[in-house]
Amino acid sequence: MVLRYLVRVKTAENQDLDAYLDEIPDEAEMSLFDHLEELRRRIFAALIAVGVSCVGCFILVKPIVQILQVPAQDVKFLQLAPGEYFFVSIQVAGYMGILLASPFILYQIIQFMLPGLTRRERRLIAPVVFGSTFLFFAGILFAYFALIPAALQFFINYGADVVEQLWSIDKYFKFILLLLFSTGLAFQIPVIQSLLGFLGIVSSEQMLKAWRVVVVGALVLGAVLTPSTDPLTQSLLAGAVLGLYFGGTGVVKLMGK
Repeated sequence: MVLRYLVRVKTAENQDLDAYLDEIPDEAEMSLFDHLEELRRRIFAALIAVGVSCVGCFILVKPIVQILQVPAQDVKFLQLAPGEYFFVSIQVAGYMGILLASPFILYQIIQFMLPGLTRRERRLIAPVVFGSTFLFFAGILFAYFALIPAALQFFINYGADVVEQLWSIDKYFKFILLLLFSTGLAFQIPVIQSLLGFLGIVSSEQMLKAWRVVVVGALVLGAVLTPSTDPLTQSLLAGAVLGLYFGGTGVVKLMGK
């Protein structure tokens, strides 16, 4: 009898805890107009942050450009049209401005979604924000120190005995900026897996069973995300994607899902 009573008490406590976690704290009714107004304010604040960051990056664009030119080693850059470097500077400032403002943009997104989240869902915010931010910048660093030098070295060596290495500055920055940001986005895979596992949509066993599809998908993703056509860069990115996927599967397994 005592054991049955303790089991019932424990079950009731678990049910109360589940009900508590599934509640929306400080729930308040908002009309559609209020939601749209809140969304407008959040978007406006994010745009202000992006604008300020872009202006600041444009003021400091010369050292930023010099840092991004480092992987090209001794290659000389040409301005093939009037004002080409000026438009490249705007492009670099825009990308870097969005990058610097991304934490504030993420904060505005969370603040907009927060009133509609339960206590259980709010517990995910800190790990997701930290993990997503860390992996995004890790992807950018991986691209800067591994992918971009490997791709550029391949192209330099391939035509070293035939052509002189004089590159268009516009084409170069389109190449590396796209590779930097696409790699940062590809590194979000473990975060997506963790969310799917936590919500019970996909289990770790199902993720492991799909390994053949994942291998093919990683190769396709490596070919799509890398602006170059060299196999080395594509293989490096595909290998990183596979490592991230299986690492994310391990995280879901540790979560007991």
